[in-house]
This record gives sequence, C-alpha cells and structure tokens, in this order.
Amino acid sequence: MGKIKPLLNFEGLYGDLSTKYSADYIFLELIATRSKDFDWNIAPHLHTHLFQFFIIEKGKVCFQSETTSLDLNAPCILLFPPTVLHGLVYSPDVHGHILTLSESIVEAIFPTSSPLWQTFQQAQILQDFELDFPFSAFIQLIQSIEQELFSEKPAREQLLHAHFATFFIQFYRQIVDHAAHEKDNLMMSYFRKFQKNIKSASFPKSIPQFAAELAITTVHLNRICRAVAGKPAIQLVQEHLVGEGKKYLTHTSYSVSEIAYQLNFEYPNYFARLFKKYTGYSPMEYRAKERGSEII
Repeated sequence: MGKIKPLLNFEGLYGDLSTKYSADYIFLELIATRSKDFDWNIAPHLHTHLFQFFIIEKGKVCFQSETTSLDLNAPCILLFPPTVLHGLVYSPDVHGHILTLSESIVEAIFPTSSPLWQTFQQAQILQDFELDFPFSAFIQLIQSIEQELFSEKPAREQLLHAHFATFFIQFYRQIVDHAAHEKDNLMMSYFRKFQKNIKSASFPKSIPQFAAELAITTVHLNRICRAVAGKPAIQLVQEHLVGEGKKYLTHTSYSVSEIAYQLNFEYPNYFARLFKKYTGYSPMEYRAKERGSEII
C-alpha cells in the first residue's frame, strides 16, 4: 500500500513554515502579495487555529474543497474557519485582501455556543450583498481595520475587536438570510411540482406516492403544504378532485356515478360525500344550483 500523503497544514499564512501559532495572531494583506509568488495557485491546505476571510474586489478565483471546485467572480467574500481544507486559483488580475485571525480572538468576541459559531464551522461564500450592508461597506470596514491595525492609538485592541465583530456579524447575517431565501425557494419548487403532479395524476393515488415522486418524506410534504397553503397535502388533493367534479357537473350531462368513475373513485357515494364535505351541496344539488334548475 502507498503512503497517505499528509495534508498541507500551516500555523501561519500559506507557505510560511516558520511562524508559530499565537493567541493574538492578526494579519491583513493584499491577495497579490503572497499569491503571485505561487503563480496564483494556492494548493489545498488548512490552518489548524486560524479564521481567514478572502475579500475579492476584482478578478476571478476558483475555490477547491475536498469534494468540489467552484468558479467565482468578484465581488465576493469567502470565509474558511480552522481545519477546513481549501485551495484557491486566482486570475492574475485579482485584487482584494486576506484577513487572518486566530480562533482565540474570535472566541474572545463571540461565545462558542452562539449560532454564529455553528454557521462558521464550514466554509462560507457570500456573492450577493444586501442593500443595507453592500460589498462596499465590507471594503470600508477592511480599510478601518487596516488603519487601526497599523496605528499606535489608545484602546487599539478594543477597537480592532469591535471592527472584527462587525465584520463577522454582517457576514453572518447575510449568510443566514441567503440560506433562508434558498430554503424558501426550494420549498416553493417542491410545492409547485406537487401541484403539477396532482393535476396529471391518475387516481387513486396516495400521499406517500406523491411524496416519493418528489424524493421527500410524507411528513416533509405535509410541512411544505401547510407552510405554503395552510393545508395538509390530502386536502389539496381532495380539493382538486372536487374542483374537477364541479367542471363535470356544470359542463356535461354525465351522471354522478359516471363522474365518479371519470375521477377514478371506486364508489360513487364516496365521491358524493367528499363533494358535499367541501361544497356543502350534494353533486345533484350543485348541478341544479349552477344551472338554475330544481332537482327532479
């Protein structure tokens, strides 16, 4: 058997084998400063105790993880927490900054029990920025950090920590908002597919069968239906069948039994009971009402 190739692991910045980790480690540099020395190709590696933000203002970057490769265009921000493997291939025209912080500094600002820590246990990418805190606001914050980092003013550490906190929080808020938006979009996609499948279904058909078509569980399907329509899945199916029954009763001369069979009900009386449950009328009463005639 061949030997397992060890992962590249740096206590400091990429390519720096001499730096030892310290609890107050802070480093801010231009992406080009280090990356051009490696021909813009940063091999997959990790940092055991460092958080890193990559703020891409111009150019392109290809992010490589253990399982995927993703091409990104500026503007975007990438976050890699400690122990997360990441490789980066930049376009030569790239412009931006890398902000590196020890996890001890982040722990001093945020308790490890906070939701923020849970979100930042994996790589995060932000490409779409909100109007109330656009990409330019992140750049201004980086400029403030840079100015304070190289100053000797009183309470420098406290103000730096305040800037770091603002950066993390604004980044976190937008990541969470985008995740919620994507979840809503996925939920609506499932719901629209369910509606389409109801209309094209050959009945009788069970809710578990509808759920299987969407590759989700029955419980998940019902949650989606309740969230979007305020009704369980079975009610949406039954309302569709009653709606089809209304069309037959209004526009054809089929008997109730014939309509029931057209809709694949095993027994006409089941169709009649379901119809009255949702309309308050028997099928014949509904037909008479729609046609302005009396039941004979």
